[in-house]
Amino acid sequence: MEVRSRAWRSDLGLLELSGSIVEHHPTYVVARTPANPAFYWGNFLLLKSSPSRRDMPHWLDVFAETFPEAKHVSIGVDDPTGRRADLQALADEGFEIEAATVLTTDEVHAPPHPNTSATIRFLESDDDWKQRVNLSLACYSEDPSGGGEEFTSRRAAAERRLVEGGAGAWLGAFEAGTMLSGLGIFRAGDQLARYQDVETHPAARGNGLAGTLVHAAAQHARDRLGARTMVIVADPDYHAIRIYRGVGFRDSETQLQALRSPSPGS
Repeated sequence: MEVRSRAWRSDLGLLELSGSIVEHHPTYVVARTPANPAFYWGNFLLLKSSPSRRDMPHWLDVFAETFPEAKHVSIGVDDPTGRRADLQALADEGFEIEAATVLTTDEVHAPPHPNTSATIRFLESDDDWKQRVNLSLACYSEDPSGGGEEFTSRRAAAERRLVEGGAGAWLGAFEAGTMLSGLGIFRAGDQLARYQDVETHPAARGNGLAGTLVHAAAQHARDRLGARTMVIVADPDYHAIRIYRGVGFRDSETQLQALRSPSPGS
């Protein structure tokens, strides 16, 4: 199957670069990340179209056969113009459904209120990457889907391999040696650059850190990654989307996702 969505294409491309396995079938794609089986969006099915209620037993069987050890079920739909309502059959099966906003731009400008006190630099040392893990844990400390320290450390290790392989960079905003905000920017094919995990410590939000990093990352993507178009994915109901729109991003697609995570203690 040929993937239409720029968001899903870049997701799958980055997974492959980091060592995941991507298999294309006529009506769906399988993404596997054996090194991190708890990574919901590294072990999932991507369907060509939204499933109907009648289709659901089939796709649940396909997932179970593909990931027999998985305690979760994660399914994406490759429909750039889709809506949350298109995932109703999945919602009826107990899935949490999401229609994320895919934003793109050919020109990222400085935020209205850039941060001038933090040091913006690339992550390089072991301590830098440990701080990247700690920041993510702080951002998702009250979110059970955050994955915990083992999951976050494995994912950061995969991100570091991508950076050291020349596929992109991870930038941090530091004050007094502490990383308060960070993000990744990676080459995603077709002159695209994809942002990853824009995170700011809860105690440091509202200080212009994220917007300043997004702008700096775009400059790197143009100068070093050969990118013309930048892609970022955001929750349409979360405040961060205003930051991205404020530096030049515009809504262009929808990314449809459905997740049934394991129950506590399972």
